[in-house]
Amino acid sequence: MDLADFRNDYSDRGLSRDELNPDPIAQFSEWFVQATAMQLYEPNAMTLATVDPAGMPHQRTVLLKYYDTDGFVFFTNYSSRKARQIAANSQVSLLFPWITLERQVGIQGTAEKISTAESLKYFASRPRESQIGAWVSDQSEVIPSREFLMEKLAKLRKDFGEGEIPLPPFWGGYRVAPQTLEFWQGGPARLHDRFIYRRCELGWEMARLSP
Repeated sequence: MDLADFRNDYSDRGLSRDELNPDPIAQFSEWFVQATAMQLYEPNAMTLATVDPAGMPHQRTVLLKYYDTDGFVFFTNYSSRKARQIAANSQVSLLFPWITLERQVGIQGTAEKISTAESLKYFASRPRESQIGAWVSDQSEVIPSREFLMEKLAKLRKDFGEGEIPLPPFWGGYRVAPQTLEFWQGGPARLHDRFIYRRCELGWEMARLSP
């Protein structure tokens, strides 16, 4: 299929340096609030890229659960493929593709496990079925069928009964501490506006990039 003519023109909304907050986390927060106000579907969905030991990149969509000046936090199974790759190479990237707003934010940084206490706090806030689901899935492992998965779910529901669901020892969060953040705003004639923040000794330095 030839997609050469499959394109949309971007608006002339533009993005200037004067509009940007000198703190990239504050700037991300401004854009995230706007994406939420526009009722975008799962504005906290982000593409997480990792690299395997052979140098092959892998991508998948995960959900940002919270962020602060220290970084961006998501949760997963610590035995999953992504977790094994992070253990071998903690350098990762994140991408928030807010296409409806003609925007995207790219983040590069280092992923580290958060504390068990921090993971437990979030786990306790999850719906009960999601808590059980964390126990069910040996994430990234081969399984014979979906029926196998559902049987395991039924057994765990029975085993846990009405009691509290404990935090699985193999499940928890990662915080991506950013080294760079790039803010991209679509523009007419494919002359997009791009600004990158790089961490430096005094905090952050910002530069405009050619589209």
